Amino acid sequence: RGFSRRSLPVFLLIPVLIAFPSCQGSVGDMAGGGTGGTGISTGAISGFGSVVMDGTHFYTDDAVSPGFVTKKVARGQDHSKSRDRDLFSVGMVVSIHHSPADNNATEIEYAPNLTGPVASKSPGAEPVIVVLGRSVVVDNAALFASINTGNVVEISGFVDSFGRIRATFIESIRPVPAVGDTFETKGFLSGLSPSGNTFKLGSLPDGAGETVTVSCPPGAFGGFPAGPADGMYVQAVTTDAQPSGGMITAAVVNPFAARTDFPEGADVDLDALVTRIGSRSGSAVSFDLEGKAVRTDGNTVFVGGTADDIQPDKRAQVHGKMTGGVLQADKVLFR
Repeated sequence: RGFSRRSLPVFLLIPVLIAFPSCQGSVGDMAGGGTGGTGISTGAISGFGSVVMDGTHFYTDDAVSPGFVTKKVARGQDHSKSRDRDLFSVGMVVSIHHSPADNNATEIEYAPNLTGPVASKSPGAEPVIVVLGRSVVVDNAALFASINTGNVVEISGFVDSFGRIRATFIESIRPVPAVGDTFETKGFLSGLSPSGNTFKLGSLPDGAGETVTVSCPPGAFGGFPAGPADGMYVQAVTTDAQPSGGMITAAVVNPFAARTDFPEGADVDLDALVTRIGSRSGSAVSFDLEGKAVRTDGNTVFVGGTADDIQPDKRAQVHGKMTGGVLQADKVLFR
């Protein structure tokens, strides 16, 4: 069923926005021709002209050359004829594909973390709303106050070490659910039952942190040639407005590409929160950035901090190459 959308005040993590101007020179060096290119840059949109992410302008459409078309995919639909500002908003976490030698965007992909009704609100030092059993931290006090229980919202943001979503973008779809509405939540599958009828869904690939239980009627899984398995990233579609007995029932579960799923050998920029620390020895640190394994070494350049500043829930932008399933960091810039 189609939704009529109304944007709530869009916001980013305010301390990060304040820090951007002083870092733009360094940030711009993280993408495109400045380093020989990345190929895939993932982070939150911070402005337009064409699309700005992490202080770098990624050029689209005629800004590249007359007649050039940037493929723009939002919520699973191709909107390549739309203007950047009409389709995307500040705060949306997107993946931008571009050539190895420039910042010309060949494709921009946006998929929300989840869409559904607000089941509850919890004020405090970290105000939280709960949507489809998932906790969403809303750092903007005015925005938090404007959200009412029952509002159907779309959420985009970064994942923290507790498996919560720290919202960088919230959009209001309608005041309350309508008859026939379907909602969706995305995450990593874990704890799949032997029968395949239930599993846990969460934001971290190893099943750590907060999860919600999903019940799957026969035939709910689609597009899994070898069947579902723990660790897969999926999209669960439901008509449930909120969990019942801690469980939501999925009408359909589809495989989905996680925004941290990069091909082997790809040059990558990933802007996200540190979600786990592994080993640490001087400048050599293994850690996860939104669940993606990252490794630094003696050749890694640190901007705005040192290897000691790699800590849980610290926001960082990593430039590197995918090697053996690990993002080998050439440069780490702290936010």
